[in-house]
Amino acid sequence: MAPLKGLERNYPLIDSNFQKFCATHGIFTLEDFLVHDIYLLAALAERDYASDKLKQGITQILTILDCQSRPCINGLELLKDAENNKCVLSTGCERIDALLQGGLRGGHVTEIVGPSSSGKTQFCLQAASNVARQYSGRVMYFDSGNSFSPKRIAQFLHSSDRPSTKASEVSKKIMSNILHHSIFDIFTLLDMLHQLVTNLKTQVDYQVRILIIDSLSSLIAPVLGGGGVHGHGLMVSAGFLLKELAHEHNLSILVTNHMVAGEAGMSKPALGESWKNIPHVRLMLSRRHGTNVSSISLLKHTYLESRIQFSFIQLCLVAQDLEAHHKRSIVADM
Repeated sequence: MAPLKGLERNYPLIDSNFQKFCATHGIFTLEDFLVHDIYLLAALAERDYASDKLKQGITQILTILDCQSRPCINGLELLKDAENNKCVLSTGCERIDALLQGGLRGGHVTEIVGPSSSGKTQFCLQAASNVARQYSGRVMYFDSGNSFSPKRIAQFLHSSDRPSTKASEVSKKIMSNILHHSIFDIFTLLDMLHQLVTNLKTQVDYQVRILIIDSLSSLIAPVLGGGGVHGHGLMVSAGFLLKELAHEHNLSILVTNHMVAGEAGMSKPALGESWKNIPHVRLMLSRRHGTNVSSISLLKHTYLESRIQFSFIQLCLVAQDLEAHHKRSIVADM
């Protein structure tokens, strides 16, 4: 295993201060990390005056270890895995499922970008309710803006079932399978993701179908300011961890991203060029001014042919209308 000092050149987070901190706890190589209690180390880092940088360094080390421990897989094995093990989850909207040729794929990170009030959270809530209803397993919902609405989830569920005592009991069971966590900073997100990895590896019955993060950009954007490399490193670490989670555990991961001003006043997805290579699928929502109608455009999909990359559909995302998801029209530009 490589000594920490030899990593500094390629990984600026593992600087002399980080190495001194590790040395005081008997950690000099990557191998030492493998036998050390990472949660204890993170707690000790929290007490240091440079706690943020130390926690970033710990996350970087964990990423390096993950990369070094992965076995090589040939193309045939990857193809079989994609065909046999990667499920496709319906979003609850037939038009969007058709656009994505089935829905949200297991093993993929799907990103929804769009301005405020374009319908990103409504999309997430509808996907959460539909996956919880149609598929066995849990829905993990990481909420960074207090926008999660259990009442809206219940409305989606009730609108698809006839009122009855049995339907009410089924709805309660479905709701109990949606696990909500409020997360307000990137470090908590990384901790939660590492905990999820541990749970999925160690608990046989801990089955998760989809992880939703609304909004991912609000967690990452604050650490990108100032032109430093540390925030960028955190963003990339989070992105690779999400891709690893999706691939290794057949998870469908759905994240939202906001828009920022670009050149000539044109809006563009936040988080920059480095981030846009992380998602396997990128969808863009935009709401028509003065209406409740949003257009959804497919900007990127690693599995679909390029001829449909610019297809788009229109859907109604009226927050209070229980029949909103039944009132969709499609405009194809194939």
